[in-house]
Amino acid sequence: MITVIDYGMGNIRSVVKAFELYTKDVQVSNDPSSIKKSSALILPGDGAFAMAMENLKKLGWAEPLKKYIEDGGYFFGVCLGYQLLFSSSEEFGCSDGLGIIEGHITRFPKNALKVPHMGWNSVKFTGTSAFLDGLPDNSYFYFIHSYYPETASRDCVLGEAEYGINFPCIIGRGKLIATQFHPEKSHRCGLMIVENFVRRVCS
Repeated sequence: MITVIDYGMGNIRSVVKAFELYTKDVQVSNDPSSIKKSSALILPGDGAFAMAMENLKKLGWAEPLKKYIEDGGYFFGVCLGYQLLFSSSEEFGCSDGLGIIEGHITRFPKNALKVPHMGWNSVKFTGTSAFLDGLPDNSYFYFIHSYYPETASRDCVLGEAEYGINFPCIIGRGKLIATQFHPEKSHRCGLMIVENFVRRVCS
């Protein structure tokens, strides 16, 4: 069973619908005990980093989720669910993240470009992953965000986009993948990542 985590941050229905294109074994859960019966976890989300972490802790997800990922379970993070994997964020003051990936979430610098970064942008693949099979380099994906990660290491960076600066927008290692963009809103290229993930989980 693929479990989409409901922790009160954003509309998760579009994420669920994307995964249901490739499997009917999808459930939405706000109960951390569902991890025990899950073959994969999906962490979506929109909104503020600090509130998201507070919700994960309050609902009892934070520690079981960290252990699940550290133990090598299949995991897919989307947008805010991508940022939460990092050590900390400066959004509305400094807040600790899950600390799965060493790095800090920071706001785009003030320049001629509008913030939030919203719309379609090409992604340069900088690493390899089975979850990216079949995708051509410089594929386009849909973004909406005001913050991006500064990573301590590039070892887990699989893709970068450019918006005034180059920033990591795909991270992955082992059975983990996470994207700053919304794959469920990115038409065929985004859905290819979802499909690749489901095939791996269900194989």
